[in-house]
Amino acid sequence: MTWWLPVLVLHPLLLGAPRAAACPARCECAPQLRSVVCHRKRLTAIPEGIPTETRILELSKNRIRCLNPGDLSPYPLLEELDFSENIISNVEPGAFSNLFNLQTLRLRGNQLKLIPPGVFTKLSNLTLLDISENKLVILLDYVFQDLRNLKSLEVGDNDLVYISQRAFSGLLGLERLTIERCNLTAISAEALSYLPNLAVLRLRHLSISALEEQNFGKLYNLLQLEIDNWPLLEDVSPTSFQGLNLTSLSITYTNITAVPIAALRNLAYLRYLNLSYNPISTVLRGSFKDLVRLQELHIVGALLAKTLNFDGQQPVCSSPPEIQGDALRDLPDSVLFEFFTCRKPQIRDRRLQHVTAREGQSVSFLCRADGEPDPAISWVSPQHRVITTRSTGRATVLPGGTLEIRFAQVQDSGTYICIASNAGGNDTYFATLTVQGPPAAGARHANRTARLGELNDTAHNDTQVLLKFTLDLKTILVSTAMGCITFLGVVLFCFLLLFVWSRGRGQHKNNFSVEYSFRKVDGPVAATSQGGARKFNMKMI
Repeated sequence: MTWWLPVLVLHPLLLGAPRAAACPARCECAPQLRSVVCHRKRLTAIPEGIPTETRILELSKNRIRCLNPGDLSPYPLLEELDFSENIISNVEPGAFSNLFNLQTLRLRGNQLKLIPPGVFTKLSNLTLLDISENKLVILLDYVFQDLRNLKSLEVGDNDLVYISQRAFSGLLGLERLTIERCNLTAISAEALSYLPNLAVLRLRHLSISALEEQNFGKLYNLLQLEIDNWPLLEDVSPTSFQGLNLTSLSITYTNITAVPIAALRNLAYLRYLNLSYNPISTVLRGSFKDLVRLQELHIVGALLAKTLNFDGQQPVCSSPPEIQGDALRDLPDSVLFEFFTCRKPQIRDRRLQHVTAREGQSVSFLCRADGEPDPAISWVSPQHRVITTRSTGRATVLPGGTLEIRFAQVQDSGTYICIASNAGGNDTYFATLTVQGPPAAGARHANRTARLGELNDTAHNDTQVLLKFTLDLKTILVSTAMGCITFLGVVLFCFLLLFVWSRGRGQHKNNFSVEYSFRKVDGPVAATSQGGARKFNMKMI
């Protein structure tokens, strides 16, 4: 019995040894963090073998196309879920219904065009939702109805054209909302009224031309408002910020030409104000007198007129020679009107230039301005960099004011601002650029004709590059002539056949005679039946 002792001792050790947690073959797992990372593994579906106790699941940069109900049901303890940069085009209602502990959900960079109501059902603990960089066109009513504890929502970089009035219904706890790079032309006050606890609102790169009266009137807890890159915004309504208790306001890269004094009067608690990169030429006295708590003011990039200081001396003329050395105050009015003419710059062609180019192409934007003296032209890039004739690199300003961008890259996409300025003032103009990445190898030959059309349009800086195939008048006339000649040839051939048939009609005999004889057969029976040759007449019908 002594040889059984080692076995009896080792047996409980084997039973008590911890077993290694399962992990999908192509993923990386961290049991201590209960995380599974399947980043850039070319997965087309959620892999098998994920531990049921997983709390962090990252499936970004794969090839997953669809999320169906039940796909995530084996993992009820998930707290963070990342599906960023897949090719998901459809999420079925109930796909996340059993993830009661989920706090972070990222669906950024997919191909979602519509999110139906019910997709986010039962995600009562979700605090962060990122659906940016998709192809969403509309946000339907009650799409976020069950996300009562959501704190941060990202919906930028979509094709949004409309936000339903009750789209944000149910977001009672939302604190941060970012909407950027969309096709929205307005944001209704009713849609924002369902966000009573919103504290930070960022609205960037939008084509909204005006702020409606009391647009943010029901956002009583809003503290920070950012309006950036609204090239069509030229005026701010006096009641736009009425009822708000903002502490920070930023209005940058718009087309407002003056400080919105009337709108700022309602912001008694404002501490930070940024009006940079707007064509503001004058700041009137008392523009900020009602901002009694203001601590920080930025007006960088504004075109403010400078006050000249002559050190207490009267200014004298240095040219032209006939009045050189004369004091300015001694000149008569007739001379002043002859030599001192100042006309504010005015850009000639203000049609919006929207160019779509392929990566690696050269792109140029025209900007011509009249003024006295001749205005100096500079450009401001989407990255807030000032481009002049002295700039070096891929982007530069030609002597005539044309902005030239050589070897365009995707990061060059955005809104470019042309600024024409002289002593009389300034004028601004906006142009937009969209740079597309290189096409897939399989599509290069199929899109050859379309790309030639795009290159032609880009080279001429047309307003919008949408032309794919070119048909000139000569091509149309040649095609029509060839079709007519073919048709006439067929008709002539048919007439020729009818003529030949009609000429030969009536010259053929309808009757003919046939003579035949019976086969000769031996025997008496055959002999009695042989009667020699027979003849009969046949008629053709």
